[in-house]
Amino acid sequence: MISVSEEERKPPEKPSIPGELLILPSGDAVLYPSMIVPLSTGDEKTVKLIDEAVASDKMVAIFAQRPGEEQKLYDVGTAATIAKMFKLPDGSTNALIQGLQRIRLKEITQTEPYFKGKVEALEDEAVEETTELEALARNLTSQFQKVVSLAPNLPVELGIAAMNIPGPGGLADFIAAHINISLEEKQEILETLNVTERFKKLTAFVNKELEILELGSKIQSQMKQELDKTQREFYLREQLKAIQKELGETDERTVEINELREAIDKAHLPPEAQKQAERELDRLAKMPPAAAEYTVARTYLDWLINLPWAKSTEDSTDIDQARRVLDEDHYNLDKVKERVLEYLAVRQLNKDMKGPILCFVGPPGTGKTSVGQSIARALGRKFIRLSLGGIRDEAEIRGHRRTYVGALPGRIIQWIQRAGSNNPVFMLDEIDKVGMDFRGDPTAALLEVLDPEQNFSFSDHYLDVPFDLSKVMFITTANIIDPVPPALRDRMEVLELPGYTELQKLNIAKPYLIPRQIKENGLSEAKLKFTDDAILAIISNYTREAGVRNLEREIGSICRKVAMKVAQGYKRKITITHKKLDQYLGPYKFRYEVAEKGDEVGVATGLAWTPVGGDILFIEAALVPGKGNLILTGHLGDVMQESGRAALTYARSYEARIKELEKPKLDVSSFYENHDVHIHIPAGAIPKDGPSAGVTMAVALVSAISGRPVRKDMAMTGEITLRGKVLPVGGIRDKVLAAHRAGIKKIILPSENNEKDLEEVPQQVKDEIEFIPVERIDQVLEAALK
Repeated sequence: MISVSEEERKPPEKPSIPGELLILPSGDAVLYPSMIVPLSTGDEKTVKLIDEAVASDKMVAIFAQRPGEEQKLYDVGTAATIAKMFKLPDGSTNALIQGLQRIRLKEITQTEPYFKGKVEALEDEAVEETTELEALARNLTSQFQKVVSLAPNLPVELGIAAMNIPGPGGLADFIAAHINISLEEKQEILETLNVTERFKKLTAFVNKELEILELGSKIQSQMKQELDKTQREFYLREQLKAIQKELGETDERTVEINELREAIDKAHLPPEAQKQAERELDRLAKMPPAAAEYTVARTYLDWLINLPWAKSTEDSTDIDQARRVLDEDHYNLDKVKERVLEYLAVRQLNKDMKGPILCFVGPPGTGKTSVGQSIARALGRKFIRLSLGGIRDEAEIRGHRRTYVGALPGRIIQWIQRAGSNNPVFMLDEIDKVGMDFRGDPTAALLEVLDPEQNFSFSDHYLDVPFDLSKVMFITTANIIDPVPPALRDRMEVLELPGYTELQKLNIAKPYLIPRQIKENGLSEAKLKFTDDAILAIISNYTREAGVRNLEREIGSICRKVAMKVAQGYKRKITITHKKLDQYLGPYKFRYEVAEKGDEVGVATGLAWTPVGGDILFIEAALVPGKGNLILTGHLGDVMQESGRAALTYARSYEARIKELEKPKLDVSSFYENHDVHIHIPAGAIPKDGPSAGVTMAVALVSAISGRPVRKDMAMTGEITLRGKVLPVGGIRDKVLAAHRAGIKKIILPSENNEKDLEEVPQQVKDEIEFIPVERIDQVLEAALK
């Protein structure tokens, strides 16, 4: 430690301050006693003032100017001397000014050629060293040293110099002169004569400055760390590049960019997609791998490159081979097979034809989906299937825009990429089950996909470049066509796949279903055999469907039970007959209506269509005492009830004809007033609707009124009008098959438009049934009533 004598610790003696001094305005600078500040000026008045002060060895008064008031000076300033002065060649003057003592400006006595005024000297208050003052001085010195260590513009020596300032007032002035505070705060320190108060105010200013510096230092440190890390990584990468260059190698990123560029060239993209890919690759090359956009851009390029823009499978145009493949996989379905073969024939003649848009409509289990796979095999194309059931978001079809996090192309583009070719057979399954909500209508997005005039430039939101779907063979499936919007339905060629007859199901089960189930259950034909009677019994008594899905399920159930026997050691071959079915499948699950055993009055046999095939139904008419009301029962829909009313109205208008019938059951002239008519259709738990029972109701009603029985072996269908005309109805094929199954020998049907529907009926069935085409109800009554 260096010892200091008492003489050295005493501050220098203060000079005598004259009553009038030259005034040097210092602008926004505040000069404190004992401080030396440089002054450089070219102002003519200031130069004259400095020259006179130096020449006469006079003191000057330094006063700061109030902000915004050029001629207004603060009242308190500092008396100073010009320690050194020298002139520059350009006429300006540099000087070093040393502060001596605080002064107060009392009056300005001169303004030209420079300011002069009367002043009075100011003394510090409470200069005796107290414990509080000592503590304030030490604390302020410590804080100032921290400021010096943090402030880049303050030399370290200032902290040491502050420790050697002799008086407390001088210490405060020294620190105030070197910290970054405002003019008002500096002036406030200069005007504070009480040393203790000066220390307190300055401590607050220093603490504020220290807080700012510490925060700035923290920010600077963080930025430096980040910068150092980035610089270090950059430096290491540059070193790595240099090493790899020396070794003849390239860095991973350069390799990746080059591989992508090569992949883009090999992808044979169309011009617009090529331009987009190159633009995105240039962006990618300029991005750092750690950037968030890097992964997004890379994923987008992968999708662009991996799409089969120019990859196609070669079609097999051998029509005979295609026919063999279709026949191997499916029985019947002649319309579908014919349409595919037509496409192949045209394909041979026109290689640039657009893919057809087919829609298979039919009940569940009729082979709509599997026939799509068979078509792909016959054509030699890839097969992809997209289930549309339950889709409610339009983006599922078109994709999301890349602005969204995790965006991907729509399912159309995704499935095309999976197929790996631009001409697959694309099955859109269950198109009738597409939903719609606030996210959009997927069927609206399908309008472009399924339109050959538009899909050559299908635009996915994610790709944002057109993709050609015109080479794709689109096949849609639906159970019913009604839910499909008309605009979408109009774009598709609808092919109906009706339900199978029992004979057709038998022919499907024997070569397709039974061998497949035997194989899947680990059996062989040497262990299990089905008779035709057993298969027909399963079809009629254990399933009720238009397709064959439940039939295969029941066959599989029998195979599993047989497999269990074989696994337990049973060695003999098992033959399944219709008598053994209850052992394997239990009691019958369904029964079909059969023709009545005898002719009855008021009971007519009608024909009905259901989604799982046709059926017969018995319509009963009875007369009861009443007031001429019509009673309809049997869970009938609105249309069927209207048919009953139309039949009754026709009967009433046909009163004269009924009178001519032999032995009428009652006086028809009075039965309307004295009787109610009750029409009932059995199986009341099952809803029934449609206009095709109108003829049957009219026959049952006339039979009940006239007392003439209806032929038991005759069934009928057709819509009735008030004028007695019989109009055409639908579902003729299924209705005829149901009548054949029930033992009906004659069928009355409308001649208008329905005779041509008999072409779809198997010839074996047509050979066993007599068809009676009619145009009016008179013909029906004549044929049906005995």
